[in-house]
Amino acid sequence: MSEDQAVTGADAPSRRALLLGAGAVGATVALGGCGTGNDKDLGDGGGTGSPQSASGSPQGGGSNPGAAPLAKKGEIPVGGGKIFAKEGVVVTQPTAGEFKGFSNICTHQGCPVSSIDAGTITCTCHFSKFSIEDGSVKGGPAKRPLPAKDVKVEGDNIVLA
Repeated sequence: MSEDQAVTGADAPSRRALLLGAGAVGATVALGGCGTGNDKDLGDGGGTGSPQSASGSPQGGGSNPGAAPLAKKGEIPVGGGKIFAKEGVVVTQPTAGEFKGFSNICTHQGCPVSSIDAGTITCTCHFSKFSIEDGSVKGGPAKRPLPAKDVKVEGDNIVLA
């Protein structure tokens, strides 16, 4: 059979088979874009992960001995902070020697926060602003604060607790 001849008869795929195949490919592509594979914590306190205490740490977890350091104390500016996207945490230092941890996911629509300036953590998706002191909303559209994440100082290092 030459390349320009149409496939007909028993060798031709049915219209139903072609449509089902195209639908299966489309569904696979659509579902592949639905998530990152890690939907345990959307940062809004309503995730599907393990139960959490009011401070945002897993209940019954205790300390995290030997945890990899997030940063050195000197790397977190007083009155500012630093975003650790891979670890899902924002570490701030509202006053000298006081370190706070918060989720890096905005409670408005789940975008990662992107900057810290003038005492606020900002999500540039819709410009919600949160306090570096307690994660409270300083400017909407977010209505809920950033959930706290426990951090602690071990020597000169800041680690997740």
